[in-house]
Amino acid sequence: MTNLATNLVTTARERPDQAAIKFMGNDISYAQIHGMAAKVAGSLKAAGIEPGDRVAIILPNVPAFPVVFFGSLLAGAIVVPMNPLLKAGEIDFFFTNSGSKVAFVWPDFVAEATEGATNSGTRIITCGPMGPVEGALEDGDPITEPVERDDEDTAIVLYTSGTTGRPKGAELTHRNVHLNAHRSAVEIQGTTPDDVVMGCLPLFHVFGLVVGLNAAVIAGAALALIPRFDPAEAIKVIGNEKVTIFMGVPTMYAAILNHPDSDALDATSLRTCCSGGSAMPLEVMKAFESKFGCMILEGYGLSETSPVASFNMPTMERKPGTIGVAIPGCEMKLIDLDGNDVPPGDGVGEIAIRGDNVMKGYWQNPEATAEAIPDGWFRTGDLATVDDEGYFTIVDRKKDMILRGGMNVYPREVEEVLYTHPDVLEAAVVAVPDDLLGEDIGAAVALRPGATATLDEVQAFVKEKIAAYKYPRHLWQVDELPKGPTGKILRREVHKPADA
Repeated sequence: MTNLATNLVTTARERPDQAAIKFMGNDISYAQIHGMAAKVAGSLKAAGIEPGDRVAIILPNVPAFPVVFFGSLLAGAIVVPMNPLLKAGEIDFFFTNSGSKVAFVWPDFVAEATEGATNSGTRIITCGPMGPVEGALEDGDPITEPVERDDEDTAIVLYTSGTTGRPKGAELTHRNVHLNAHRSAVEIQGTTPDDVVMGCLPLFHVFGLVVGLNAAVIAGAALALIPRFDPAEAIKVIGNEKVTIFMGVPTMYAAILNHPDSDALDATSLRTCCSGGSAMPLEVMKAFESKFGCMILEGYGLSETSPVASFNMPTMERKPGTIGVAIPGCEMKLIDLDGNDVPPGDGVGEIAIRGDNVMKGYWQNPEATAEAIPDGWFRTGDLATVDDEGYFTIVDRKKDMILRGGMNVYPREVEEVLYTHPDVLEAAVVAVPDDLLGEDIGAAVALRPGATATLDEVQAFVKEKIAAYKYPRHLWQVDELPKGPTGKILRREVHKPADA
C-alpha cells in the first residue's frame, strides 16, 4: 500500500458496477468515479502538476469532491481540503501557506477564491457537480494507476481551526489515512458492499473525508451525499436510500430528532450510528436511540490523529457518555501538567496519543510540531478521566476549563445538566470575568419552540442538581448557538451580552 488512491482503483476493479456515490436520486458507480478521477489526474499532469505539489479543494458534498480528491492523489499530489465558507483573506493564508498550485472550486465560491489567490497565484478551476467544467483544465492522457508514493509521504494537509492564532496544517500521510479508514470501515463499523453510508458530514473535514468517504471506498460501500447538512434532507435520504450507517456530530442527531418530519422517518435500515466531533449529550443519545431503535457508538479523534483515536467498539461493552477505548494501532494515556502519567481512576489529565494515526507534523511549522509532539506522544489539549478498563470520558478542553475562585468547573458537566431540562434545545457554558472570583459560570441557552420555561426556572433547575459553585450565575437566551462547519457548537464564539 503506497498511494491512498490504490483503494479506489482496487474497488473499481473488483466492483465496477457497484454504486460508489448516491446523489440527488442518481447512482454513480465505482468504475465511473475511477474513470473521472483518472481523467482529472491526467489533466493535472498536463497542467504541470507534479508528485508532491499541493492541490486545494473548495467544494460542497457533491460527486466532484471524490472525483478531484482521488484524481489529485492518482497524480501523486497532496490534497488541501478547504471549507467553502472561508473568505478571501483566509483563503489567501491557506493558499500561500500550503503553496497550492491549483484549486478546484464550486461556482458560488469562485469570486472569493479568485480574490484569495492574488498573492499565491493559485490557479482556480471551476467545478460542476461531477467535476471540472468543460475546458477549465487541459486535456491529458488519463492516469488510471496511482503514481507511486511512499507510506510516509504526505497525502493530505488539513488545516485545524486555530483557537488561538493562525490555523495549522496537519500533515496526514498515505499510511495514516489508509490505516485509519481501514480500521473505521472494517473493525469499527463492520462496513460491507451492502452498506449505504450517510454522507452529510462535510468532506473537507477529517471525519467525513476519512471515516466517511475513504472508509466507504475501502469497503466498497455507497456514500449517500447531501451538499450541506439539512435535517429535512437527511431524513429524506435515510428513508429513500435505505441508509445503514449514519455518521454525524451531536448537533446533527439533535436536529434530526427535533425536526417535525422526524415522526415520519423510516429508520429501520439504520444498523450503526457513529458520533464524534464533540461530546454527545446523554439526553440526546437516549432520545434518538429510543425514537429510532438504533444504537449510537461514540468515538473521539482530531485532525492530527487521522482522525479516530478511540471508540466504543461494537464488539465490546458500550459505556454511554464515554469515548470508548483506544483503537488498534493507537495508544492513549492521561498526563498531568508536568507530563507525568495519571493512572486510571486517579482524576483528570490531558489525553496524549501515540500510534500510526498520529500526523507527520504541522506543515512547515517545526516549532508547533515539537510543542504538540515533544516525546512521540501527541498532546491533544483535551481533559479526560479513564477507568480501569481503558474507557476514556472527556471532561473538557484544557483551554475551556473555568477556574471559579480556585475551583475547577468543566463546562461540559454543567451543559449535561442543562440538556436534561425538557425546554432546553442547545446550551453552551463559558467563563464570565468576575472581579472577586476571577471567573464565574455563564450559560447561553436556546429554548425549544413553544417552550414555557423562563431562564430563572432553568437556572433553579440546574442549581438543584449540581454543586453550588458550578451552577451558572449568568444565563442569557439565544435563538441558536454559533456552530462550525460540521455543526459542532463553537464555545469560543459564545460571549455574554452586556445586559445578562
